[in-house]
Amino acid sequence: MTPAERAAVQAHLRRLFGNNRIEVAPPERKGGSTELKVGDEFIGTIHRDAEDGEVSYAVQIVVLSEDLEVPN
Repeated sequence: MTPAERAAVQAHLRRLFGNNRIEVAPPERKGGSTELKVGDEFIGTIHRDAEDGEVSYAVQIVVLSEDLEVPN
């Protein structure tokens, strides 16, 4: 993803979820996935798909079982 694409996706996600702490960060290593963070916490990845002349962005959010609060 280009810096302009990351900025546009970030602005959209911030509006959609009403959270200005959402950050779309460049990959830490070349060829890696674009990272989705809330504040300093990594929550998932964003993948760009260009097919048949249309571009879309898929968000994959990771939820670890150890982070869940299971009601008793």
